[in-house]
Amino acid sequence: MGARKRNRAEQRKEERKNIAFAVLKNCPTSPRKMRLVTDLISGMEVNKALDVLKFSSKEASSRVEKLLLSAISNWQAKNEGIRIEESNLYVKETFVDSGRMLKRLRPAPQGRAHRIRKRSNHVTIILDSKVNVETETNKV
Repeated sequence: MGARKRNRAEQRKEERKNIAFAVLKNCPTSPRKMRLVTDLISGMEVNKALDVLKFSSKEASSRVEKLLLSAISNWQAKNEGIRIEESNLYVKETFVDSGRMLKRLRPAPQGRAHRIRKRSNHVTIILDSKVNVETETNKV
């Protein structure tokens, strides 16, 4: 690895230390169905997002709710002296990427076979505090 690439990798690593996030990998739901759920909570306050996920009828909402709770606990680990209620946490970003695809064959008429793609996805939730955003804008 070259020096420039190493420096950039270390810089990216330092930036990630300040961000509270959680990642769910190889979730056996199609990315399209998962995006419907994550789009509901994107940009929402954390408590409101948890309520939306709890009462959502989608199957993927329980997994996203658990992931959001994980992101909150990651934020608490990085910000030990600050209370969640005072920090105004919100869901800054959510994105769903396609994961691995299991390929299966289903019998079809006249001796043929149709390919079935069992999709999975990777979900990432990034949290941020509105208190941090307000102080950064006041500095400028």
